[in-house]
Amino acid sequence: MSSLAAARADNFYYPPEWTPQKGSLNKFHGQHALRERARKLDQGILIIRFEMPFNIWCGGCNSMIAKGVRFNAEKKQVGNYYSTKIWSFTMKSACCKHQIVIQTDPKNCEYVIISGAQKKTEEFDVEDAETFELPADEERGKLSDPFYRLEHQEHDLQKKKEAEPVLVRLQRVSDARHADDYSLNKALRAQLRNQKKRVAEEEAVSRKMGLGVRLLPAAKEDMDAAAMVKFSSKFERNRQDKRAQIKAASIFSSSGSASSSDSQRLSLLSKRRRINAAAASNVLSGGFKQSSLSSRRKL
Repeated sequence: MSSLAAARADNFYYPPEWTPQKGSLNKFHGQHALRERARKLDQGILIIRFEMPFNIWCGGCNSMIAKGVRFNAEKKQVGNYYSTKIWSFTMKSACCKHQIVIQTDPKNCEYVIISGAQKKTEEFDVEDAETFELPADEERGKLSDPFYRLEHQEHDLQKKKEAEPVLVRLQRVSDARHADDYSLNKALRAQLRNQKKRVAEEEAVSRKMGLGVRLLPAAKEDMDAAAMVKFSSKFERNRQDKRAQIKAASIFSSSGSASSSDSQRLSLLSKRRRINAAAASNVLSGGFKQSSLSSRRKL
């Protein structure tokens, strides 16, 4: 033993005042072997750990208590079904401390909620769950009839013959697929290596482009969508500007001064465009300062 406390907890420590005539250690200490679990044993109640057998709704706060949640429950016998005892479990819900009472039902082999909660009804379709539907009670009774079995035996054999080729073919495909484990493992590892290599190449390309995220390979749909996008050129923008000026101008010529002012305004706009184009070309060639000075002198 590692310590005296551990020896006492395991009931392996015998004090000096104990003698074999005084009985066991529990009798010597005046306690039950189950300790606190047996504090109501004189009333026929034993404290156990009860696990919820199904999903229920709490009767106090209407919260759902899931299947498998454990409680400290008081277990006691409340009756008999022939020679089988009927047990009752009383517990308190953790959500609102509401008392819940559940009993066993030996006749139907299930649990029954007596008070404090309501069982959650859960229904599902047999096809969606991909399970087999068990026969009803009437069908089970008919199966015990030998004439009923003889009548449906031929039908069942015919269904078996129809389904047997499909099952044999599926079994053959499964055996062929899993016959060589080494080849399957080799192919899978090669596929994973190729995938890691492809991801590393894509990340390297993204880093060269100055991006912090990995770009996926271009798809045909994305290329087609990008090809359909058309950006307006400089000629198109100039044509739209001139058309807007023509639409904004008046169709009636009031005087010669107005026409001269319009011509001066158009010439000024064209001069500014030439200056901006020259400035942009000088910026690309490294002569931004000289172009700006010359443009200021011209203006």
